[in-house]
Formats: sequence, C-alpha cells, structure tokens
Amino acid sequence: WGTGLHPAVAGGPVKREGDGRAPAGVFAIGDAFGYAATADTALPYRAMTAGDWCIDVPGSPLYNRIVSVQDVGADAIVGSTEPMRRDLHKQGDARYVLGFVIEHNTAAVPRAGSCIFAHVWKSPQTPTAGCTAMDAGHMQALLAWLDPAARPLFVLLPTPEHARLHAAWGLPAPAGD
Repeated sequence: WGTGLHPAVAGGPVKREGDGRAPAGVFAIGDAFGYAATADTALPYRAMTAGDWCIDVPGSPLYNRIVSVQDVGADAIVGSTEPMRRDLHKQGDARYVLGFVIEHNTAAVPRAGSCIFAHVWKSPQTPTAGCTAMDAGHMQALLAWLDPAARPLFVLLPTPEHARLHAAWGLPAPAGD
C-alpha cells in the first residue's frame, strides 16, 4: 500500500523505497514533465534539463522531490539514482521523455517510496522500479485528455481490492459490475 488519498489497508504489504513495487491506492496527479520545451497537456508542465533529479535518498531533506542542481547545488543530489533526463545520464534511456508525477508519499516520509511516475515504457517487457509505464502514443493521448479542473485521480489497485473498496472510496465500479 502506498501513501495517497486513502489509508493503507491493514494487513497488506506497505510500499518501501527500493522494493520494486508500485504503490497501491488512490493518488492525486501531479505535474507533467518531459524532455521537450512544451507538451500538449493542461496539466502544469515542467521541461526537464540535465540538472533535474528526483531525490530518492531517504535521509535527504529533499527526499521525493524533483529538484534542479542549479537551485540546490551538486551536493544535494549525491547518491540519487533518478536523473529526470535519463536520455543524458542513462545511455539514451527515453522513459522520461513524457510523463507525470503520481502523488505518492507527499509528506516525504523516509523510506516510504519516492519518485513514483507514470511515464513512457522502455519496452512492453521491461518492468519499472515502481512506476506505471505505457507506450508514447498512449502517454501523449492521456496527457492531452487529463483536465486538472476535473481533479483527476490515479487509481492503482489489485482487482480484488478494487472490487472490495470501490463503493467505500467512491470509485467507479469494476468492469462487469
């Protein structure tokens, strides 16, 4: 379970930094980001530079925040493994060419998981470290469709939990209900 808009369900596993799992729950959608100067989206958009990093170091006061080296200094990103321009820092990896922040662990509780995004996949067979990934065309369509005025939410639940919690949490019924 992640830290989102509803409490974790008792008895289930809890998201932890480095566990390689996506957090379950209901989350607000944060800013969109990408490599281009602009994107076709109504969400707030941030063009990433070589100096932008998401801090995944649990002991950092900047944990779970996207920061610019220009603003925080090079020492602040030491140990972080999440450059937002993966194409420049990770051998041309284009996964962050377009995406958005999933607002998990916004209180930045150390070791509760950080840098959770929806982004472009490397390939359909390549897992993420806890994010949600899709092909570039679907990401472009999703970002163009999202309307922040409608206060969209990101719901990521196992099917049995969705079936059990949808009414109590005010979610759409599972398909087939």
